[in-house]
Amino acid sequence: MYLNCHSFHSLRYGTIPVEELVQQASSFGVKAMALTDINTVTGIYEFIKLCLAAGIKPLVGMEFRSEHQLRYIALAKNAQGLAEMNYFLTQHNFQNIVLGQFAPDFKHVFIIYPLENAPSVLKENEYIGIRPDQLQKLVLSNWKDRQQKMVVLQPVVFRTKREYNLHRILRAVDLNELLSKLTQDDFCKKSDLMIPPDQLLEWYKDYPHIIENTERIIQDCNFNYEFQIPRNKKYYTKDKKGDINLLTTLAYEGLIWRYGPQNKAAKARVEKELKVINDLDFSGYFLITWDIIRYSNSRGFLHIGRGSGANSIIAYCLGITDICPLELDLYFERFLNENRKSPPDFDIDWSWKERDVILKYIFDRYGYEHVAFCGTNVEFKYRSIFREVGKVFGLPKDELDLLAKNPMKMHQTNEIVKLVQQYGMMLEKYPNMRSMHSCGILISEEPLTNYTPLEMPPKGFPIVLFDMHTAEDIGFEKFDILSQRGIGHIDDTVKLIEKNRGLRINIRDTSLSKNEQSANMFLAEGKTIGCFYIESPAMRGLLRRLKCDNYKTLVAASSIIRPGVAQSGMMKEYIFRHNNPSKFEYFHPVFQQQLGETYGIMVYQEDVIKIALHYGGLSAADGDILRRAMSGKGRSKAALQKVKDDFFISCAAKGHPEALSQEIYRQIESFAGYSFCKAHSASYAVESYQSLYLKVHYPIEFMVAVINNQGGFYRTEIYIHEARMAGAVVHNPCVNKSEYETALYGSDIYLGFMHLLNIDSKLAQFISLERSKNGEYLSLEDFINRVPMGIENIKVLIFIGAFRFTGQTKNQLLVLVSLLLNNFKPANRGLMLLQEPAKEFKLPVLERSVFEDAFDEIELLNFPVSCTVFDLLQTRHRGDVLVKDLLKHFKKQVRMLAYLISTKQVPTKRGNMYFGTWIDVEGAYFDTAHFPDSLVQYPFQGGGCYLLLGTVEIDYHFPTITINKMAKMPFVPDPRYMDSDKRFVTQNQIKQDISSTDRKPYPQEHEINLPRHRMKF
Repeated sequence: MYLNCHSFHSLRYGTIPVEELVQQASSFGVKAMALTDINTVTGIYEFIKLCLAAGIKPLVGMEFRSEHQLRYIALAKNAQGLAEMNYFLTQHNFQNIVLGQFAPDFKHVFIIYPLENAPSVLKENEYIGIRPDQLQKLVLSNWKDRQQKMVVLQPVVFRTKREYNLHRILRAVDLNELLSKLTQDDFCKKSDLMIPPDQLLEWYKDYPHIIENTERIIQDCNFNYEFQIPRNKKYYTKDKKGDINLLTTLAYEGLIWRYGPQNKAAKARVEKELKVINDLDFSGYFLITWDIIRYSNSRGFLHIGRGSGANSIIAYCLGITDICPLELDLYFERFLNENRKSPPDFDIDWSWKERDVILKYIFDRYGYEHVAFCGTNVEFKYRSIFREVGKVFGLPKDELDLLAKNPMKMHQTNEIVKLVQQYGMMLEKYPNMRSMHSCGILISEEPLTNYTPLEMPPKGFPIVLFDMHTAEDIGFEKFDILSQRGIGHIDDTVKLIEKNRGLRINIRDTSLSKNEQSANMFLAEGKTIGCFYIESPAMRGLLRRLKCDNYKTLVAASSIIRPGVAQSGMMKEYIFRHNNPSKFEYFHPVFQQQLGETYGIMVYQEDVIKIALHYGGLSAADGDILRRAMSGKGRSKAALQKVKDDFFISCAAKGHPEALSQEIYRQIESFAGYSFCKAHSASYAVESYQSLYLKVHYPIEFMVAVINNQGGFYRTEIYIHEARMAGAVVHNPCVNKSEYETALYGSDIYLGFMHLLNIDSKLAQFISLERSKNGEYLSLEDFINRVPMGIENIKVLIFIGAFRFTGQTKNQLLVLVSLLLNNFKPANRGLMLLQEPAKEFKLPVLERSVFEDAFDEIELLNFPVSCTVFDLLQTRHRGDVLVKDLLKHFKKQVRMLAYLISTKQVPTKRGNMYFGTWIDVEGAYFDTAHFPDSLVQYPFQGGGCYLLLGTVEIDYHFPTITINKMAKMPFVPDPRYMDSDKRFVTQNQIKQDISSTDRKPYPQEHEINLPRHRMKF
């Protein structure tokens, strides 16, 4: 009888989660019900599964609304009906057309109109829904003749009085209106809730034909969905045979390219993988990915294939990844096996500048009907909850800010705030809006509108209305098309080298960079700023503690730095064993054989498979079940228990002592949920090496590329510092030399206009565009004539020194621009080219100090260029010790003057502490530790230079200073101001990079609980 039920997927309208809606129906003894969320089918697949499990017949459909008004309810008779509705709504979404009052000519859909919107003539598949409170209207003559086309309409929106109030709040949020100003038409009726079916039928007992019509619709709606069938595009060629033949050909061509003609191990691995891929019908999946890579290569784009797909030698031979699975002993079963019927994603990164080109190719190549982004449900979050709910109760902005920014225990305790808290907390985990998955692409065999309506967000690529989890559940495997700035660093560096030096670097040839001697030296010393994934202070510290000077150690470092591995204590244990290889024992030969390169520690997810296989005697596929179950990747407790039982039975059969097997299984349980995919780490390591190779051999070009890709972990200033340390001469923007991005001429760097804080970006781009068309600017007047820029923007360019080619001082230029623009008419721009030469003005010469220029730069760039921050200090003291001498001062107290680069807040059992990263006056980096007790008296006070007093500690080759005291050093007064209040304001614009983590404190060494010696039996 329930043909119009809403879940919370009726955004900002429904209040009931899908699972709880079905639970309520089951408790009421409902035998059939329909889910008809507003303009979406987001919840229908979960709904179908839950209903079937509860013995309820599921009907699926939509409630079509336009401009907040109900038009009609649509119920799919079958799969074709769902496709009709989805296609119809998609066309309206794409064309932004308002839905009409009446439904189109659906062939496989029942339409139910509300009584107040019923057309005068009904089609065969159309009915009028009559609510219990409308039955009295049937005595009227104008409705008597239409009773034969009526059905029971009992909408379900909420469950309780509190949820009804929540519904009203949601409507107010949606309409951006005060709760008190809503009208009856803005929200549902108080009767829109589920009631026992017997009671509902009692109300309609005098109208048996209405009940019969309702039952007939329920009987005739038979939407069945097979969840186990893959829905991705099946074949790249015409059929399965064509796909496997093409994949085999490509794989063997790639085998020779990667390994040469005589590598038996590689050939055996290729044959093994091809069989599994063919048996599981995933040839097309590989070929579509290969096709995307082929197009990328044809455009000269650089890509990085990462994730568990790098466990496949086929992916390596097809050029999808650059990771050799034989070199790193990567198991294909981690990616695909007979127990894993759906493959994990291929994760492929491009430069952020080129990703949209790749996306357009995919949509054009495979068709907009068959390609879309995954959707996401953006949930109500803490801050948005209090802002939105508080707003509908009429709270002013300052109170909303306090509610949103502070924990509930700090909120006021008045009645309004209590209501906001009460109803706000009900919204946690409720969907608020639909959005677009950042990278997940679906490529389907059938049109995607067979499964969902599509929406077209501003980005210009369609999205489905369900998320990645539902996509996987209903048979779709997404292709992850990602972007990252690290690839932009590499790609742009290669282009800059060719432009600046005339050299072509084939950075795709990983043998060039991986384990290259100079790169390894930089790696071991932590000289990796600007390099993808290995530039953060924590990572550089880890590299130094490990003296990391080779590829395999870098792969391990890329994994153990991850929060999960570090949280389990494995990072500390790995560092200890790496530096003390004689101070531990492998407590079983299998650990030495299989985990020797990580000192018997399970660092990677693949290690679980190795131990399960080589110690426990399980198959690699069962080992992967074990890994996935412990990682919470969708395996059931029953599956985990079976594999666990099999593990101990097999261990006993192999003669292993039970106590040893129990300890090993404890370690598997401890590490499996935290560990990182080795192939993923290896992919990161390869990209890190590519970046590092370019930094070592072409440091200036590399840093310019980093700057133009908007940096990485640090702010622009730090990368400019790195370029200067590499020998570059850094210049302020110049209208005749600079581009919108930073430009490089030999070793001369001209900062780009994009870095100026107070200049319009379109005008900034126009400067170089106009120069490239019509030649260099001859004077300030010539610039004004050619560039449509107002006096304020021109003053910014003057203050940064962009007209220094004229030979006139900033003060003279400021006078001149005022004279030129006081009577200037924009309509005359361009015509002035035909007029007489500019008048010569006799301008006064005013002295200007280098400090004035530096403060101009801080104001416009956030950092000085004309001099260093140390030059701006009032004190001439530069500390007693430099970074190069720290290793000589172990356990000694030192005093250093340093410039703050970054701070990171981390939790400890004693409270929050900070790590600081600094440079000394010579430009060398060092790190400090600030414990809670020290921070109470000597806190950080923003960016700038500090005098530090602390004790040098050396942790596995890596010196740090534990700070006892520190004080921020003042700059000289800003000479541009006479007002004493303003003379120390500009220095506050000096920045620092700030990060924090809310993880649990890392364990101490004694808490790691990993035996370092062989167990005795």
